[in-house]
Amino acid sequence: MKFRTDPATIRGSIAPVVTPFTDEGALDHDSLRALIRWQLESGSHGISLGGSTGEPSAQSTAERIAAMRTAADEIGDRVPFLPGTGSHKLDETLEITAAARDLGADAALVITPYYARPTQEALYQWYATVAREFPDLPLVAYNVPSRTAVDIAPETVRRLFTDFDNFVGVKETTKDFEHFSRVLHACGRDLLVWSGIELLCLPLLALGGAGFVSAVANLAPAAVARMYELWEAGDFDAARDLHYRLHPLVDLLFVETNPAPAKWVLAQQGRIASAHVRPPLTGPSEDGLTRIRALLAEGGDLTQQL
Repeated sequence: MKFRTDPATIRGSIAPVVTPFTDEGALDHDSLRALIRWQLESGSHGISLGGSTGEPSAQSTAERIAAMRTAADEIGDRVPFLPGTGSHKLDETLEITAAARDLGADAALVITPYYARPTQEALYQWYATVAREFPDLPLVAYNVPSRTAVDIAPETVRRLFTDFDNFVGVKETTKDFEHFSRVLHACGRDLLVWSGIELLCLPLLALGGAGFVSAVANLAPAAVARMYELWEAGDFDAARDLHYRLHPLVDLLFVETNPAPAKWVLAQQGRIASAHVRPPLTGPSEDGLTRIRALLAEGGDLTQQL
């Protein structure tokens, strides 16, 4: 929790690791530890767990907390830890966020409540409740309208950022790039904004973004971290080169529903013991595997450390 008191230092490539399961569907803590060690060795600037890539809605509250405990123990303050703690239910969100705080998380990534399609005022009240409950824990809203059917508006982000000192940022997972700019314009550039859209990670830095929480870091953590570092060093051409070289791996992630393709690749590489995804997801189809193999042949060199 050494980054908790200065959330502005939480920058760069925050890797949203998959949640490994055994072939039988149980949590695989050994594979999770191995993944986190690989991320740290590869230079990722932070670790997230329990966002969309981590299949949180297919896990019980107890399982999510157990996975966070393993991750927190393995990270050990070496880099910031930003677990996803949100749910469609407020009591679950508060319970998981409390566990994250107690485990030493540096910030909590709280998804907009899904399915219910709350109004902007209801979203404000939701995040205000969480912020008041955990005044010493930095909170980051997770805006992913393609999965939740609700989009947190720039004005709502501004209200929360103005009203609560511990509301520090937002992970924007929307392909509307104007939205990124409007959020930063409304709030000022002290707001921490991370991109969750792979092909908007580099462009966001030009607007003053803090970094990215990009699923492609599951496959190419060193390359994604290096892209951020090159941009920060002013080597824009080299950063752009990596951005374009990552295209095949980005396409691979979404051949079928994320994280099934990523888990298949990680299992093939021996980084996790099983590619199992929980229902309602399934593993890649044969047609999907054909496409995944082709894209891996095109961009697979970046899955090795740079």
